[in-house]
Amino acid sequence: MQTTPADARTTTDVIDLLRAQHGRIRDLFDLVMASDGQDRKNAFQDLVRLLAVHETAEEEIVHPAARALPGGDGIVDDRLAEERQAKELLSELDGMDTGDPEFLPKLDRLRVEVLTHARAEERYEFDRLKDQFSPAQLKGFAAAVRAAEATAPTHP
Repeated sequence: MQTTPADARTTTDVIDLLRAQHGRIRDLFDLVMASDGQDRKNAFQDLVRLLAVHETAEEEIVHPAARALPGGDGIVDDRLAEERQAKELLSELDGMDTGDPEFLPKLDRLRVEVLTHARAEERYEFDRLKDQFSPAQLKGFAAAVRAAEATAPTHP
């Protein structure tokens, strides 16, 4: 059980890293929803960038590791289906003006989808990875996630 929130920039454990990023994603959704004008546009672009690199790193590093676990294929397939649905909506939002009257309702729908997906990852995927891999392996995964994020696309 994690007692203090991890800092995504400094943690060496992949699960703590990804959970910290989920927290940052939640914060960015709140910031986009609460702001307007250029502030909303900037916060949304930060959110798009983080979602794009985060999901790419999970697809390249985390999901393959989870597939190796008993029942892992089903868990990962469910997460990928959720990600596909969210990416489609994110792509639609990325092409919209953040001042469009339809933007916030669509963003809220994306927020619900993404946060539900994040909770499922944490519950069904991350906890099992934490139980099945050594601290050294989790540290290696964190380094691999950071490397994948460094070269990941910044848009869906």
